[in-house]
Amino acid sequence: MSRFFDLVSKPAREMGGYQPSPPPGPGLSSLSSRLVRLDSNENPFGPSPHAIEAMQSALSTANCYPDDDCSRLRRRLAEYHDVAPEQVLVTAGSTGVLSLLCQTMLGPGLNAVTSERSFIVYAMAVHATGAQLIEAPMRGDTLDLAAILNAIDGNTRLILLANPNNPTGTMLDAAAVDDFLGQTPPHVVVVLDEAYCEFAQHFASLYGMEYSRSLDYVRLGAGVVVLRTFSKAHGLAGLRIGYGLGPAELLGYCARMRNTFSVSSVAQAAALAALDDQGHIARTVANNQEQAQVLREDLSQLGCRVVPTAANFLYCDIGEDATGLAALLRNEGVSVRPLAAWGAPHAIRVSIGTSEQNQFFLAAARNIAARAQRASRA
Repeated sequence: MSRFFDLVSKPAREMGGYQPSPPPGPGLSSLSSRLVRLDSNENPFGPSPHAIEAMQSALSTANCYPDDDCSRLRRRLAEYHDVAPEQVLVTAGSTGVLSLLCQTMLGPGLNAVTSERSFIVYAMAVHATGAQLIEAPMRGDTLDLAAILNAIDGNTRLILLANPNNPTGTMLDAAAVDDFLGQTPPHVVVVLDEAYCEFAQHFASLYGMEYSRSLDYVRLGAGVVVLRTFSKAHGLAGLRIGYGLGPAELLGYCARMRNTFSVSSVAQAAALAALDDQGHIARTVANNQEQAQVLREDLSQLGCRVVPTAANFLYCDIGEDATGLAALLRNEGVSVRPLAAWGAPHAIRVSIGTSEQNQFFLAAARNIAARAQRASRA
């Protein structure tokens, strides 16, 4: 037994850590210099030029601590979403709000409820508090709201709904969420994780759906917290900045639990500039819609079952071991996410890149399929 096994907490002993894909670097193969990363749902166009300019300006005051309360950004977000500043909490990524909610509301003997095959960080945030995470079964590839309601008990304090869901990309419409919230007991706070909202709003209009009325609940002071991020459509994943919108009292308790100066001045400046560059977001969303269709059609022709997406990635069931395929693709210079850790060993998640990135990926997938076909005939 190791020296510290009996000294660390039970969650630390039992939890598995998040396993990101290895970054390109000298420790990888010669392909690493041109590795096409389609594994982390990043914006392939990078940050807004206005955000880059704001970051460069902020560097001159990097010797000073940042505004711990993110006051200017909070006011701007409050204005942008038509809520009170006290209903906005800015953190290092939207997962920062998630972690603070879990620390504030959970502990041993309590639980949170989510769906199977949903955002893998939910389990980490919940288990770190010593609480239990209950995963309700899905209905096909979509969250089953009735099953989630049935999983609630007297010890439930949080419900975690990813909309669109990561990794399946499926979306709940506003009416279904309205009905769900109407049946949720008062001792439970519902977290609506809308990290991919900019993409979902666009897809919803194409599908003839209404995506979300989540902010109406925030304005009414309901027991709902909405998570948003600058990591996806805004292209600021490397800066780690996101926020939550919810009841002022609850977010006030969460704010007491956060680390001091957890959001850098550079990130705050970039977020303010990115929020106002709607042209950059529109370009990102338009490329995403166009390339989602290209990828879905071509991957379907290769025999994959591709779930229609409302986000910036595709869930692809390949019908066999996905970890092996991901390794083969990496050898071809493309990184995708195998989903065995999500309970889907036959599926991969492919982020939607630029046309050039996607064509490189599709060519690699065709090469692998062709080699497998030749091997089967030999």
